[in-house]
Amino acid sequence: MAELATIARPYAEALFKAMTASAGVDLDSTTVWLDELAAIAATPELRQLADNPKVTADQVFAVFTGVARSALPDMAKNFLRTIIDNGRINTLGEVAVQYRALVNRRSGSSDAVVQSAFPLDDAALAEVGGALEKRFGRKLNLSVQLDESLIGGIRVVVGDEVLDTSVKARLEQMKAALVA
Repeated sequence: MAELATIARPYAEALFKAMTASAGVDLDSTTVWLDELAAIAATPELRQLADNPKVTADQVFAVFTGVARSALPDMAKNFLRTIIDNGRINTLGEVAVQYRALVNRRSGSSDAVVQSAFPLDDAALAEVGGALEKRFGRKLNLSVQLDESLIGGIRVVVGDEVLDTSVKARLEQMKAALVA
């Protein structure tokens, strides 16, 4: 995967520089369309189409723009055209990851994945978010994933840091203590 990250880095950095240099461009809206393009690029059908030598770059571009949920801004179209012309569709997912890291670094925040055994309502998520921001000492962009195997509690992943207060983790700790 290091090779993919190395290939994606210049694209993410160039997009970030272009977006920060453009007046009135919202970095978060760029993240939205970039994530959408990455999701489209990740589909096996699109990869198969793009790998077909009989299919032109214009046809692949037309499929991307046709499948996108909303109209892409000109910057997105230019970026997508560059990615397609250079044969780098497979890097779009990594470009999105690296772009988000650059945006987070600039804003002093981090992405956090909250895994919960049960759905969290907005009030509970806001309360958990406040406590986590104090714990990690920075602003967090929370996303929630359901994981019924946790039984109860939550598991939070922020970068390479993990905070696991789930029932499953406690049971595993008890098991390790009893076996030792």
